Amino acid sequence: MKRLIGAVSAVLMVFAAMPAQAADKVVLMLNWYVYGEHAPFYYGKAKGIYAAEAIELEIQEGRGSAATTQAVAAKTADFGYVDVPTMMRAAIKGAPVVATGVLLQTSPMSAMGFADKNIRKPEDIKGKTVAITPADSMTQIWPLFLKKTGLKESDFQTVAGDGQTKLNAVINGQADLLLGYVMDQSMKIKDATGKDVYPIKFADYGINMVSSGIIANADYVKANADLVRRFMSATTKAVEAAEKEPKAAAQSILDANPKGGKIDTLTQGFELTIPLYRTAETKSKRPFQVTDQNMTDSVNLMVEYGGLDAKAKDNPKAFYTNDYLPKSGS
Repeated sequence: MKRLIGAVSAVLMVFAAMPAQAADKVVLMLNWYVYGEHAPFYYGKAKGIYAAEAIELEIQEGRGSAATTQAVAAKTADFGYVDVPTMMRAAIKGAPVVATGVLLQTSPMSAMGFADKNIRKPEDIKGKTVAITPADSMTQIWPLFLKKTGLKESDFQTVAGDGQTKLNAVINGQADLLLGYVMDQSMKIKDATGKDVYPIKFADYGINMVSSGIIANADYVKANADLVRRFMSATTKAVEAAEKEPKAAAQSILDANPKGGKIDTLTQGFELTIPLYRTAETKSKRPFQVTDQNMTDSVNLMVEYGGLDAKAKDNPKAFYTNDYLPKSGS
């Protein structure tokens, strides 16, 4: 018995002396400079959720979904958080990228202006001035919004400029509204002015299409299937944890990047993001579990209004996979 105990002790000492399995280093590149929508990634890292899946996560800010998609296609970033329709445009042209999880399943697109201007419905846009950025995703879908709401381009005026010019136009009173995302541009305007913004959401008028999600290089996914599963498991858990603690999740952004914004608008921006995670069909499912119908509808809208090549309609499933997502309860 003593010899047996001694042998077991020796084995345990060997295991104790063995180094722990090294964590996989993973780079996640965001779609843009950090704002409230990104809170779950920072919160997941801060709470050790990625570490628990043996992942050492590095979060990098982006310079637009197109640039992040290019970085993932070139394998200079392992994963990207991007506008999925933007990724579709790259994929149909041959970029080896695929969405491994679609987080925003309801569009955040909206026409927004200061709340005190009382522009609350499409009819109120008549006679107003709208700031747009030519060729961006919202401006491409704008004609569909007009069609759905019975508006004509002659009903209002437009001013055009880049993203910052568009913001400045509303802030300085040169425009009444701008086309923007409910959790992004609205918070930038509030940060700059302290005034509340009211968004007229495209999704409220029957424009149902996906928005942001996680993408990866298709070859990287095939070669690192276990790592992709662990990353999507950790990210799913990070989103679920952040949903329960929005302010703490927003604070994790500032803990990592003290110049990343203001806690109130980061929190509010994240709270505006949470309702976009699910549709009526996925309200009881875990994050990222997009439906085939939602993706098919999104592809069809992008072909008709968003400049996506018509051949995309032949196989919408080529753009995404749910195979690496955790099962319910796991």
